[in-house]
Amino acid sequence: MKLRRKILLAIILLVFIPVILMGAVSYYSFSKAMENKSSNFYWISLQESDRKLKFALNEITTLSNSAITQPVIQQILKQPNFVVNYENKQVINNQINHPMINSFGLYSNDRLLYQYNESMSFNELKIQSWYGAMKAAEGRPIWVGPGENGSAAAGRPVLIQARLIKDYDSLEDIGALIIYVKPDILDQVFWEAAMLKQGDILLVNKQGNIVFDKSGNHIGEQTQFPFLADGYSNGKGYYVDKYLNEKSLITYLPSQNKGWYLVAITPHKLITSESINIRNIAIILVLFSLISAFLFDRYFVRRMVRSIISAVNGMKRVKQGIFVPITTNVQTEDETDLLIDGFNRMSTQINELIQQVQVEQARKKEVELQALVAQINPHFIYNSLESINSMAVLQGNKNISKMVISLGKLLRISISENQELIPLNMEMEHVRHYLDIQKFRFEDKFSYQIEIPDSLKYFVTQKLIVQPIVENALYHAIEPMEGNGFISIVAKENGRDILIDVSDNGPGFDQTTLLNLWSKERGNLKKYRENGVGLKNVHERLSIQFGGYYGILICSSPGFGSTIRIRIPKILP
Repeated sequence: MKLRRKILLAIILLVFIPVILMGAVSYYSFSKAMENKSSNFYWISLQESDRKLKFALNEITTLSNSAITQPVIQQILKQPNFVVNYENKQVINNQINHPMINSFGLYSNDRLLYQYNESMSFNELKIQSWYGAMKAAEGRPIWVGPGENGSAAAGRPVLIQARLIKDYDSLEDIGALIIYVKPDILDQVFWEAAMLKQGDILLVNKQGNIVFDKSGNHIGEQTQFPFLADGYSNGKGYYVDKYLNEKSLITYLPSQNKGWYLVAITPHKLITSESINIRNIAIILVLFSLISAFLFDRYFVRRMVRSIISAVNGMKRVKQGIFVPITTNVQTEDETDLLIDGFNRMSTQINELIQQVQVEQARKKEVELQALVAQINPHFIYNSLESINSMAVLQGNKNISKMVISLGKLLRISISENQELIPLNMEMEHVRHYLDIQKFRFEDKFSYQIEIPDSLKYFVTQKLIVQPIVENALYHAIEPMEGNGFISIVAKENGRDILIDVSDNGPGFDQTTLLNLWSKERGNLKKYRENGVGLKNVHERLSIQFGGYYGILICSSPGFGSTIRIRIPKILP
């Protein structure tokens, strides 16, 4: 991204972030305040509706309380097989008389004694879902709404009050009174409830059934309000959730009629509509800030970036090898002039350095030519060994031929190999040729074995790490022995590492001898050690190449031979 765009982006972010945060926080805070205000409004409205509901239901309860204690009804229910005559009916009708009562039924303990308008039979009464609740109420009235008793689904919604009738003297159950109340009594209560447009007020029971609702469109439907669950701590409150696939503010209040809840449903968009002005103001401020940022870029940032662009173009010319100073027509007398001046001085210095590098490159080519000439000597040695081998074959001396071949391969690995890391099988081949040459010198004084699994042959390692260990074993262990010596070279896998054990059956050595061999003073060492290819040299080269975790481990004891363990990492070519 170009500098001008970065500066513009920084200005936009520095201005936009505070404005956007301010607008978002204000909008959120105002919305929450509106939610609290609306919930308080609906809570008060629900309280008022519940009070009216209690008053309306108490009218029916007072009437039924008076009726079930009348001597006529008590006498009818106490006498078995009593037949209600016309006069009794008139008395009962006068006792249970209210504009909101649609019908009622008077039952003994085993049959329907009298019904007004229309009522269910005794067998139908016993199978009602609320029959058990009526028995458990012990004479207290229970209310069953249109959405609970199935009347709304049948198209004839009624509100049912059911209660047992007890003997006035013995308090034994002698019958039941079922009163069917017109749903208009609920309509009057809910119609007067204050609410916003498009809202609704529900009367819900503990099981989630909508007993009644103001709109009349959802009576009998099943709901899943969380406050209906057992153990819900809040008795009253509000929350925001989806109702009928629309985000709504849901305010709830337990009704004084046990088992019912009053619930106010308000679409959330109606509540947040008053917050739109704050949102629009925030958007206007953001647009104004954006315009201000572009004007600032036009008249201030553009001039500053112009000088920087001149420096960038100068750098592009330097990349092409053109070192031309930057000239400016306008002197601003600020940091941009210092930038141009610094670039001109840098360009001059780079030009001088390039000239120096060209001189050094010419000298380097001259040294490389000398190195190519120096390679003639190893090739001369290889050619000479080939000639000796041919003469030995012609003369029939196979031992000389084998020795010359091994020496040639040994020299090619140690001298002609350019790369530092070689395959492990090539390193072992180098050791094999070295030991074959030494067997000509020591004749049958020692034997050897080399074991390397096929799975490890192609892992690479630093060259010339095993041969110095083997050479050390030959000169310090095998040569002083009177009997036959044996050298074992075994490579094995150890997790992510490779272990190479070089063992001999020589006389071994004690700790003092080992410290002398490891000493930095090389005056008393043999010539092969003076060349820096001994035990310490191998250990240091491995530590430098692969890290301090890798190197050699020396195990020896007088009279029990020696084992040198080389640890290297698994590295594929």
